[in-house]
Amino acid sequence: MENRIKKGILCDQIKPNHLIPQTELSPNHAIQAGDIALFEVTEIGKHTQIQTAGRNMTLAIGDLIMGAFGARYATNQFEGYVPEHPQEEYHMLGGGGIIGILESAHSKLEKEGPTRLKMVGFAADQSGQIINSISQESPKLKRFDGSNAAKTKVILSLGSSMDSGKTTTAAFLCHGFAKQGIKSAYIKLTGTAYPKDRNLAYDMGAGIAIDFVNYGFPSTYLRSEIELLNLYETLLEDVFSIDPEYVVVEIADGLFQRETKMLLQNPVFMNTVHQVVFSSGDSLAAVQGVHTLNNWGIMPAALSGLFTASPLLIKEVREYLSERQDLPTLPILTLEDLTLGKWPINKVNFHLLQA
Repeated sequence: MENRIKKGILCDQIKPNHLIPQTELSPNHAIQAGDIALFEVTEIGKHTQIQTAGRNMTLAIGDLIMGAFGARYATNQFEGYVPEHPQEEYHMLGGGGIIGILESAHSKLEKEGPTRLKMVGFAADQSGQIINSISQESPKLKRFDGSNAAKTKVILSLGSSMDSGKTTTAAFLCHGFAKQGIKSAYIKLTGTAYPKDRNLAYDMGAGIAIDFVNYGFPSTYLRSEIELLNLYETLLEDVFSIDPEYVVVEIADGLFQRETKMLLQNPVFMNTVHQVVFSSGDSLAAVQGVHTLNNWGIMPAALSGLFTASPLLIKEVREYLSERQDLPTLPILTLEDLTLGKWPINKVNFHLLQA
């Protein structure tokens, strides 16, 4: 029946020697992010499908799925965590097969709630150890020293919040580069495992598009700063297989999210970045985002995002910025502008932070 197990994207190559039933473990057993386990679907909620390595597979009650424990931070969806100890019920926190315990949900999801699961058993290797996707891949991470960023030009795609348009901005930026014959790569550095963002960037013209899943992370929420920096260094090295002139690096969620804020306030990390593009959903988020970034010593090279779909919102932002003596006039780029290659290539001195 192994071929009927629906494996999340982190579990595609996982072939456990055997399963360890939860009942065989101590009630105080410490579950770790990245632990792989087999679950039975007991109730369908928000996630009606699981993203496997090949496609989205529809879920039904009674299905067996293989997933990885991980935390999730998604302001428009779920907040969830890896439980400290075994539970009677688990929740599907992300469509890529990310499992944990729900802490909170956006009000639009309160009625349907999460897809609910019960554990069949932890996946174990030949030595009887629980298989962990992070510990399997983490030895491959390079030590961060900033040397890889020095070999290319890194453009950081940031947003005011989840669903502010930063992924679309990054993808269309790659599209514009491709139309100009400029080779670019895309990296999703933080977030929750799901291939939609990297697939969009690749489809739109990135020569290569990869993310943190390559190194076993179900999500990057609550990971340490050094882990993220090492991951950044390693993913940059990986995209050099195509020798890109630009690498567009997307950081998930909004400016105040833990990992985003942590990286943006790290001067060593920011000094590896060539330019920043900031996306937002409305005019207030755009101008206040610029203020926040400026307070952190960062000035974006351009603004984009959902607000650029409205000529009136663009006008509001332009008028505000033109009235401020302390802020430069920033390019505001629509998707058409990005496609036409209007990115300010020569604008490089974007940040004030010093290592």
